[in-house]
Amino acid sequence: MTETVLPDVTVRSATAEDRPTVERLWLMFRHDLSAFRGDLPAPDGTFRSEWVESAFTRPGWAAYLFECGTRPVGFAFVRGLDGPVRVLNSFFVVCGARRRRVGLRAVRAVLTRHPGPWEIAHQHDNPAAVAFWPQVAEDVAGDAWTRELRPVPERPELPPDVWLSFRVGAAGPGHGTAR
Repeated sequence: MTETVLPDVTVRSATAEDRPTVERLWLMFRHDLSAFRGDLPAPDGTFRSEWVESAFTRPGWAAYLFECGTRPVGFAFVRGLDGPVRVLNSFFVVCGARRRRVGLRAVRAVLTRHPGPWEIAHQHDNPAAVAFWPQVAEDVAGDAWTRELRPVPERPELPPDVWLSFRVGAAGPGHGTAR
């Protein structure tokens, strides 16, 4: 089977007009996470979505939409833009765009828009995330990143999340502590 080449990835701030698209992508994202978190949809078929609301309305948050050509292929929510550390709160690429460097190109674009210290969490039981996020940290920070296990707030039954910390900015790699 020949791999289809996708057009360049466009990463842009999501607008109020993009919110319905992001909400549909959010359902796919939460469905993917349900495999690792054991979450079930609400009776109406939706998943909790307070982070969507926050990304579009709260100070210190930003929502980004990823597109290949005219097609939406993912999103990112960033929080902490008004604080000392930026947090990649949510990141998603649709299955049809994975394994084509779309995620790496998109996350680079998001991270470099907000220089400074960053934290990114992922689930230890998610093999794709376990492979992807350290690659991102190394790509943007060289060997100057750390990994830490932290309990999931209000979910003691779940294994701890893996948190990666590093710095993005004009100074480049070399800031922070090595693994």
